[in-house]
Amino acid sequence: MTCVLLVDDEPDIQLIGQTTLELLGGYDVLVAGTGAEALALAAENGVDAVLLDYMLPDMDGPAVFRALRQLPGHGATPVIFVTGKSRPEEVAQLTALGAVGVIGKPFDPMTLCADVVRLAGIA
Repeated sequence: MTCVLLVDDEPDIQLIGQTTLELLGGYDVLVAGTGAEALALAAENGVDAVLLDYMLPDMDGPAVFRALRQLPGHGATPVIFVTGKSRPEEVAQLTALGAVGVIGKPFDPMTLCADVVRLAGIA
């Protein structure tokens, strides 16, 4: 089963994202509320894609992204930022970092799975 790591510190986003990805997408979903938790889950599990919030309580999304790239087996894991920072220049910065795309908050639960497939290339 395809595994998606959802990293967001907002409980509502965690619940909506996890429910949508599991029920509509058929994904196995791991949820983290901090960057440190996300890195630990990624290190312990094979994840096929990461949905990463830009602002987390312990480190920002770009720092998590860079640390994720250093983990064995995660040098090319598709990362999609899910953030309110979705102005064109912000999106350009995140994709220049290596993200496969950006989904703006608030996201549409009905299109979330299609967005993940389109951006991360996973089914």
